[in-house]
Amino acid sequence: MKTVGDQELTLLRYIAESGPSTVGEVVEGFGEPRGLARSTVLTMMERLRQKGRLERRQVAGVYRYVSPASEGDLLRGAVQSFVEKTLAGSVSPFVAYLTETAEVSDAELAELEGLVSRLKSRKGES
Repeated sequence: MKTVGDQELTLLRYIAESGPSTVGEVVEGFGEPRGLARSTVLTMMERLRQKGRLERRQVAGVYRYVSPASEGDLLRGAVQSFVEKTLAGSVSPFVAYLTETAEVSDAELAELEGLVSRLKSRKGES
């Protein structure tokens, strides 16, 4: 499946969160706040459809676009692509960033600790 850019990912997340949407609805809720023309939004949506990231269904004579993937799946795919392409498959630089630069809330830290625990149990470690 073809990769998507940052703005396309943001659009996909918007549609995944909003549910089946017409071009007009996406222009109003996504495009206008970002200063994007209707033609730009439509072009992005059609490109995403050609890439297999959006589906278009006619409902009551109007096309509605829907993301076949959930927002969580979209984010996991974006992270996977980032790790594979930008970090050459290594998560260590990202973890180093978290420990050195990022502001991590208590809730995020607890979530990260839970993820590390799951990783350890998958590897058979304790």
